[in-house]
Amino acid sequence: MAGERRLRILARLVGPGLPSLGAQRLCDVCTEVVGVSGAAIMLISSDMPRGSAGSSNHVSRLLEQLQFELGEGPCIDAHNSDRPVLEPDLADPRVPRWLAFSGPAIAAGARAMFGFPLQVGVVRLGALNLYNDRPGDLSDDQHADALVMADITAQALLLLQANAEPGMLSAELERSADLQFVVHQAAGMVAVQLSMSVGHAMARLRGHAFGNERHLADVARDVVARKLRFHPSDDYRGAQ
Repeated sequence: MAGERRLRILARLVGPGLPSLGAQRLCDVCTEVVGVSGAAIMLISSDMPRGSAGSSNHVSRLLEQLQFELGEGPCIDAHNSDRPVLEPDLADPRVPRWLAFSGPAIAAGARAMFGFPLQVGVVRLGALNLYNDRPGDLSDDQHADALVMADITAQALLLLQANAEPGMLSAELERSADLQFVVHQAAGMVAVQLSMSVGHAMARLRGHAFGNERHLADVARDVVARKLRFHPSDDYRGAQ
C-alpha cells in the first residue's frame, strides 16, 4: 500500500511532457495530492530558518515569511521535534502556541496548518508546510500522502542541490527560493557586535523588529547599511 502510494505520487511529479522537477512543482503537486489549500518548503539548517525554497501560492509564501520573521510556527516545530506538527484550528488550538504567529496567519487566510519534517537519514533539511483555508484535521489518507510527499521532497531537494557549488544554491532551487540573505548577513554582523552566536543574534534582530513594529528584512537592511548598530546594553528596541 505504501509502495503504491509512492508510485502514484511519483507519477504525478515526473514523466514525459511534465515540467522539470523543482521546488515550485513539488509544492504544486503536494497541494493537489494531499488536497490542501497550499504548500511550501522551508529550509532550516543549524536549527535556524534560512527561508523558503518554494511555495504554491501567495498565502503559502506569506505564511513562510511570517514563520521566518517571528521564529515560530509549524515548520520550525516540525523540524525541531523531528515529527509532524498538526494544528487543525489556529483560531481554537488544542494546545495554545505560536502566540505571535497565529493571529497574522489567520488574517492571511490560514485556519489549519500542518508541518512535516524533511529528512534523509541524519540529514535534516527543514519542513514541508501545508495549510487549509478552513479548520479541520487531515484524513488518514491525507496524512499518509503528506508523509510520502515529505520524504520525496527531502530526497528531491538533495538531488537538486547535488551539483551546486559549496555554499551556493542550485539554479533549480534558486528560481523559486526566497532565502533572505540580507537577514543572515545582518545576523552575522550583530553576532560580532554583541559577541554572541548567530542564533542569538537572529533572536535580537527579531525582537527589535517586533518591538518596533517593523519587518525583519527592513531592520536587517539598516544593519547591513550601518544605519543601525546593536550594543550589549540595549534592550530589543534600544539599538541605534
